[in-house]
Amino acid sequence: MQKKILIVDDEPSISKLIEFNLKLAGFEVMCVEDGEAVFRSLRTFRPDLIILDLMLPKMSGIEVCRMLRDQNNAVPIIMLTALHDVADKINGLDNGADDYMTKPFSPQELISRITAIFRRLDTLPSSIKEEQYQIGQLLILADQRQVYLNNESVELTPKEFELLLFLCKHEGKVLSRQQLLHGVWDYHFLGDTRIVDVHISHLREKIERNARNPEYITTIRNVGYKLQRPRINASSIS
Repeated sequence: MQKKILIVDDEPSISKLIEFNLKLAGFEVMCVEDGEAVFRSLRTFRPDLIILDLMLPKMSGIEVCRMLRDQNNAVPIIMLTALHDVADKINGLDNGADDYMTKPFSPQELISRITAIFRRLDTLPSSIKEEQYQIGQLLILADQRQVYLNNESVELTPKEFELLLFLCKHEGKVLSRQQLLHGVWDYHFLGDTRIVDVHISHLREKIERNARNPEYITTIRNVGYKLQRPRINASSIS
């Protein structure tokens, strides 16, 4: 079955270029030109992935992304931006985008990133079946895609869950940002490691008692990150 991709961009030349290349790669494609049209199209098209421009009429890409996530819509989102300001890219990730690309970009690279996302989603159920991890008070039920901390459910985005699961599978091992890009985002080329940093920050906000002094996900300076079992504080044992 063809994967469906929704292109959201108000520049016809960009949309047509992306549409042409995606159709050539075997995808079913629909194009809309403003943020509000995204939600109208969802009623009938139901995309497997959205390519979302940051600067849009009526509703910005950031607003669209935030609203989709608030509605618990986990569709993968690749955000497009013509801006070179790092803050705009981080803002997109903060509001639920899975990845971003800066214009101008190569259609072939875009297709590679889309294919990587679909490859991970298609293989995830069989690769994580029946797995579970207990690390301190953190419980990860991989087959159910559920996370519990102190017996309370933790709501994670799909990418946050995949990142946590990957860290759990390599508990105690220092992983570079590039290794995490390869393992979680399936990038087989040099990618922007800020994507990793933003998602690590989000995870810490959700699973750490103090995100600024993390017990589970520690930073290894100039290298990357490591997931470890928190030290037992004797004073907290009754």
